[in-house]
Amino acid sequence: MRLNRFLAAAGVGSRRHCDELIAASRVTINGKVCTNFSAQPSAHDHVKVDGKLVRVAPALTIMLHKPAGFVSTRKDEQARDTVFDLLPQKFSRLFNIGRLDAQTEGLLLLTNNGELAQRLTHPRYKTDKEYEVTLDRAWDPALAPKLLRGIFLDGQRAKIARFHSVSPTRLRVVLQQGINRQIRRMFEAVGYRVKHLLRLRIGNLRLGDLPQGHWRVLTGRDLTALAKTDNSPLAHDEAP
Repeated sequence: MRLNRFLAAAGVGSRRHCDELIAASRVTINGKVCTNFSAQPSAHDHVKVDGKLVRVAPALTIMLHKPAGFVSTRKDEQARDTVFDLLPQKFSRLFNIGRLDAQTEGLLLLTNNGELAQRLTHPRYKTDKEYEVTLDRAWDPALAPKLLRGIFLDGQRAKIARFHSVSPTRLRVVLQQGINRQIRRMFEAVGYRVKHLLRLRIGNLRLGDLPQGHWRVLTGRDLTALAKTDNSPLAHDEAP
C-alpha cells in the first residue's frame, strides 16, 4: 500500500491531504523523514506524522443529520459548537467529507477512509449533492438558465446541475461542485435570500428519516450505494 493510501487508511485525511504532508517532510518511517510518494510501509514499520504514531484502523464511515448552528470542523477559533460535539469520543479521529456551513442542515458524512473521501469530493467524479432550498419569496423560473449556465464565484464558474420547484418558495437543487456557500451565494446573485438549506442526498445515499442531531454507522449496503457513480434523479417524492 502506497504511503498516501496508508495514511488515508489510518484516518489522517484524504489522499490529497496526505500527499501534502509527505511533501512537507512531516512524515517519518522508522525515524527517517520520507518524501517518497511510492514508499510502501509494511505492518512492522513505524509511521509517524508530526511525531505521532499512526496505525491503519478498520474502515468506518458514519452519517450525521447536522443541525443548524454547528460548524463542520474539529475545533473552532470562535468557540462555536462543532459537529464533533454531537458525536461520542470514540469518533474523534474521523474527518468529515466536505462541509456544510454553520446554518445549513442535513446529511454530513464522517470517515477514516481517505479513498472514500477522495472519491466523493474530487471534481472528476461529479458526485451529486442534493439540497432542499427555501427562498425568501416566490421563485421566478425565468432565472433558471442563469443558474444552470453558471455564475463566477472565487474565480470559477459555479453551476447548479439540476433543479425543480417543490412549491413557489421551495426548490430541490443538485450540485456537483463544492464551492464555499455555493447555493446561498448563487441565489444571492440573482436577488434571493436562502432562508433554509437542507442537504438530502450525497450520491445515492439519502438522509431519509434520520432525526436531526443523530448519527448512524453506514452499512455495507450504504457503502455500495455511495460507490455507484451514476447520478440519481431529483427526489420528487422524498419528504424533507
